[in-house]
This record gives sequence, C-alpha cells and structure tokens, in this order.
Amino acid sequence: MTQPLPYSPGLENVVATTTRISYLDVEHEQIVVRGYDLIELARKRPYLDVAYLLLYERLPDAAESAAFRETLRREASLPEEMYRLFALLPKTTDPMDALRTGLSFLAGYEDPAFLADTSREANLRKGLRILARAPIIAANAYRALQDQPFVEPDPALDFSENFLWMILGQRPDDLAVRVFDTILTCYIEHELPNSTFAARVIASTLSDIYAAVVGAVASLKGPLHGGANEAAIRMLLEIHEQGGPARAEAYVLERLHRKERIMGFGHRVYMRRHDPRALLLQDFIPLLVDRRPEGRELYEIYQTVERVMLREKGIPPNTDYPIGLLLYLMEVPIPLYTPIFLCARVAGLVAHVVEQHENNRLYRPRVLYEGPRGLRVPE
Repeated sequence: MTQPLPYSPGLENVVATTTRISYLDVEHEQIVVRGYDLIELARKRPYLDVAYLLLYERLPDAAESAAFRETLRREASLPEEMYRLFALLPKTTDPMDALRTGLSFLAGYEDPAFLADTSREANLRKGLRILARAPIIAANAYRALQDQPFVEPDPALDFSENFLWMILGQRPDDLAVRVFDTILTCYIEHELPNSTFAARVIASTLSDIYAAVVGAVASLKGPLHGGANEAAIRMLLEIHEQGGPARAEAYVLERLHRKERIMGFGHRVYMRRHDPRALLLQDFIPLLVDRRPEGRELYEIYQTVERVMLREKGIPPNTDYPIGLLLYLMEVPIPLYTPIFLCARVAGLVAHVVEQHENNRLYRPRVLYEGPRGLRVPE
C-alpha cells in the first residue's frame, strides 16, 4: 500500500530549495545575507551597497559603488507611454495593482529574445532596470490616481532620496532619507517568504524575470504579507480616533478576546522571538514623533499595544509594526507602504530569480486528496 506523502499546512518547516542568498537564523535572532548580518549592514552600509551585495555576491568598493549608482541613474527613466498608462488607470485601482500593471507594461519594451533570455548576465541587466524603475512606477502611478502632477526622478539625487522626492514632491531632509534608506535595507531580502517563493515558482517554469517579479507583487499585496505595514498603522490610527492612548490596552484585549489578529505582531518563522529589524527600526521613532501633531500620542499607543501583546501573548512585533508608524511620521501616504516594500525587495527578488535559473528544477508539489472517489457518471 502506498504511504501518504507528508503534509505541512502552509508548507510550514518545509525546505523548498537550497540558496546562497540569505537565511533566517532564528536561534541567534539574525538575518544572514550573503554571509553578513543584515542589521550590521543596515547600520553601516546604504541600501544600494546591500543591493549590490545581493546581485554580485560581494560588497562593492568605492569605485564599484559609484559605478552601480551611475548605472541605476541611467536606467531611471520611463517611456512616455507609461505616464499615459498611469493617467488611464481607474481611480479605484489599488496602488499595488498599478505597480503590477506598470511592471508588466514595462516588460513589453524589452526585445523579445532578450526578455526570454534567462542567463545570469541577461537577468542582471533586466533586474537593474526593474530596480531603477519600480520606484518611479510606484510613486507616479499613485500620483496619477490622486490627480497629482507627476514627479520624475532627479539625476542629482541618490536612490533613496529620489524615491522620497517622487513620493512627497519635495526634497526630504537628511534624517528622513537616513530612516527611509534603513527601511529599504530592512525590507531588501528575507529568505523565502510567500512573494519570493512565488517569484521562484514562476521562474522555475523558465518564464522571464519581469513575470517573476510581477507574481511577487501580486503575492505581496495580501494583508498577511506586505500589506501588514498598512494594517498596522491603520490600527494605531483607529485606536487614536477611539480615545487615544487611554483606549489602547482595552482595544487589544477586546480583539484578543474575539480571537482577532493584531497586525504587526507574529511571524511564521520567528514565532515568539524578536524580529531583529523591528529592534533596529524602533529606535528611529522618537526622532520623528514631532513631525506630526498626533505623533507623540501615536507613539504612546504603539508602546502600549506592544507591551500588552508581550504580556498577554508573549509575541513581539515584527518589522511591519515600526515601519508603519515611521512612514506615517514621514508623511508617506499609507497606500504606498506596500509598494515601497516591493520596490525595496526587488534586489532580493532578482537575486533569487538569477539563482533559480542557474540551477533550475520546476516546482511541482503534490496534494493530500480529501474528496470523494468511486463516483459513477449517470447514464
């Protein structure tokens, strides 16, 4: 008799691939990226240096870093037709759907033979274009949805500053750029979450890198994945509207009693251990609280919710919790939080697609069938 195949709901604790890119070392509460601690990288290197590390498997020296930035500046422009596409989007379009549509549209500008080329060199060239252009799509598609004027990238600005400039429509200060750059680094790579797995599954069919990244966008849109940052800040704002800090503890206890999820807490891999990215980013919050009138009250609510969750459930926050508040304090529109996550993650996605194509095996899992058998078709 054939033995049933092992089954793990949600593929929990199932090893799906080997990789040289990253690993979540839960025991040591460390995110390993190409051999380095991601938190140390975030403290000591800018986002683009970590992106270079992911793509080329080494940290760049000064000359390589400058050349990498120059390459991204040259690629940081969109065909004029794309801005017309943004203007045609229905105003009800979700910004993640707008980003997904824009990336699909952009793929059409590649030569078909080059688009289908899955070699390392071709994937890296196309990946750099996606990395350079995804922020332009995210920011300006959203601007079109809000009937705001387009803000094209400024070649005089570095990557993170440019991204904020296109989002805000004004030059960000040095602190905002530093915090935003650190957020991008914290989002850049995280082993094999749902969106990265989706990209690798698509890549395993030998589909092109644009298709793989577009699939990751669709996956990241969900509130249990990339959308958690938006859900976390909306929860804090809801508590603020219902009564402020004095309401926070009761709000959490009521939701826990109803067995509702508290967004920004819990993680499939970390479980009850700390997300090291959250520990790093929370230290920036006091530096930004006075940028919005309600900032200090939101921070007090933030601290109360965290304290109650640790006391009642023993669950610390994940990185989406501080990021939601940080982006809000920098006046980044909430619907852009998840597109920002995706744009930051592009470097990691490209690295995974390259790795998948270099040592490919088509993903084709099985199921545990629970339906009926032996039914007869009526005459």
